[in-house]
Amino acid sequence: MTLPATYALLGFAIVAEVIGTSLLGATRQFTRPLPTLALLLCYGAAFYCLALTVRVLPVGIVYAIWSGMGIVLIAAVSVLFLRQSLDLWALTGLGLIIAGVAVINLMSTSLPH
Repeated sequence: MTLPATYALLGFAIVAEVIGTSLLGATRQFTRPLPTLALLLCYGAAFYCLALTVRVLPVGIVYAIWSGMGIVLIAAVSVLFLRQSLDLWALTGLGLIIAGVAVINLMSTSLPH
């Protein structure tokens, strides 16, 4: 698998996980079948794509990118769609997560470039 295809799969895994996590409230503790099924499909797709990416990239680095970007995107979804607010400290922490993912991708020799 090519490096661009690997990163595309990682991006898809991140988006699928964010959609699945966004559906958690709609499942009402897994009592509503359709949101629960959608959540399970999203998580299944996310983990399948994640498993494919670790064939090419180191698992620790993949997981750091996946979890970091997932946190940032879930925070954005919560602000944009769930009307939640973030204070300065939360925004600072999210900025540090983004900086960490950037450092890994731009400067680490653990990844092929």
